Amino acid sequence: MTEQTQQLQTQLWNIANTLRGKMDADDFRDYILGFIFYKYLSTKMELYANEILEPDNLKFRDLEGHAQEDAYLEAVKDAALDKLGYFLLPSELFTELAKRGNSGGKHNFILGDLAKVLTHIEQSTMGSESEEDFGNLFEDLDLTSSKLGKSENDKNELIVKVLSHLDEIDFDIANADSDLLGDAYEYLIGKFASGAGKKAGEFYTPQQVSNILAQLVTQGKDKLKSVYDPTCGSGSLLLRVAKQVKEVSAFYGQEMNPTTYNLCRMNMIMHDVHYKRFDIKNENTLEKPQHEDLRFEAIVANPPFSAKWSASPLFMSDDRFAAYGKLAPSSKADFAFVQHMVHQLADNGTMACVLPHGVLFRGGAEGHIRKYLIQDRNYLDAVIGLPANIFYGTSIPTCILVLKKERKDKDNILFIDASQHFEKVKTQNMLREADISKLIDTYQTYSCHSEHSEESPATIDKYSYVAKLSEVAENDYNLNIPRYVDTFEEEEPVDLAVVSKALKAIDTDMATTDATITDYCNQLGIDTPF
Repeated sequence: MTEQTQQLQTQLWNIANTLRGKMDADDFRDYILGFIFYKYLSTKMELYANEILEPDNLKFRDLEGHAQEDAYLEAVKDAALDKLGYFLLPSELFTELAKRGNSGGKHNFILGDLAKVLTHIEQSTMGSESEEDFGNLFEDLDLTSSKLGKSENDKNELIVKVLSHLDEIDFDIANADSDLLGDAYEYLIGKFASGAGKKAGEFYTPQQVSNILAQLVTQGKDKLKSVYDPTCGSGSLLLRVAKQVKEVSAFYGQEMNPTTYNLCRMNMIMHDVHYKRFDIKNENTLEKPQHEDLRFEAIVANPPFSAKWSASPLFMSDDRFAAYGKLAPSSKADFAFVQHMVHQLADNGTMACVLPHGVLFRGGAEGHIRKYLIQDRNYLDAVIGLPANIFYGTSIPTCILVLKKERKDKDNILFIDASQHFEKVKTQNMLREADISKLIDTYQTYSCHSEHSEESPATIDKYSYVAKLSEVAENDYNLNIPRYVDTFEEEEPVDLAVVSKALKAIDTDMATTDATITDYCNQLGIDTPF
């Protein structure tokens, strides 16, 4: 991390804490991220408008009062809607409102103007190709909320303070090679997740896990036609995949929570992903899939662990589930998500998803589905056990399943037990860089190894094992990792003679101590305690 990145992250977190005393973590997250996003849109708008107006020796801010103001603004708007997806007037720029808020007197009341600007950003896209991508983006920024203050003046004072602090920070947006703000935005989302308890899992996957999933699905590739996350949260997983390759042509995702859906779209735009390159939908993935006809080269996911779903009998005629003959139980949708992702996976694609450990060995319908994926389809490529307590809001142990429709090694499945490879940081377990590297190197060795060799170098004592499909079948398709990776450590032999000698020494010490206590008790004229 560069010093500039660290400095920006610290500055933004300090500004976020300006709101912290007024409201709970979820609320001040939505406000601070929304205001940062507004500043980003504003700066991008001004930079692009100045670029368009440069041949006429004009600046965007100079258009107000210009003889041809309307004509220039219309031309800039048309270009901006295509290039950026939205439009702002010069008077609606972030710095203008921040300046107005600090002007003193009655003119510094900006709550009404700010609400109108945020609404106008969304309205400017109506009828354009970007309408769906910008619609209701700011609906969680309720500027009338009593959480901001008791009186209108209190609310205005707090908002002016936050905008003023943000206005002083250089986001380095003009630098096309910099993702300084995008990284800082991800940092803030992660910080909010760390303090959000159980709710954190709804919108954020820890970067260490995102990093592993992204590397697993990009093995041997430097470009991807598409990447998909059916439970995309804030979009961190999708964006992490993009960091692993030179280019991702298109991002697809679905998110059920409206607030998190807005956060994901903001996150995409803040990382300079053009609105034409992402398609994020706000719906329940299992009940109302939005990308059914598409197939994706890479799929990553951290679905809600053992979530409930309808498991309606009607799904038995759904192409995603019909071939299996059984549905995942209504009380545990884990395999329903797996089935959904397998259906959406391209023939040359790879999917990696995080699931609770129970999917490896639970019986009933889940055991039936597991057997079908291995015996009938032979899609399961690897099973990776992760440490417990690495996710926000839950301490349960988890695993990663890697699936491919076209596997190089069709006779084997790789098992990795990374559950004991971590560092404890306060109350959370963390995967270190070395832990991640070992895991990925082992999978890469397995992926590149010839299937015709007798023994795979990916088998590492007490860490990983390449199991034959026949061996998995013998275990009745139970994937519990200890069945395959032997991590048993023999205890050192006990020297009974040494132990006996130590016990005798303890007896001697106790006798001496008892005698001393008896002497003290006699001197005090009291009974001994034994």
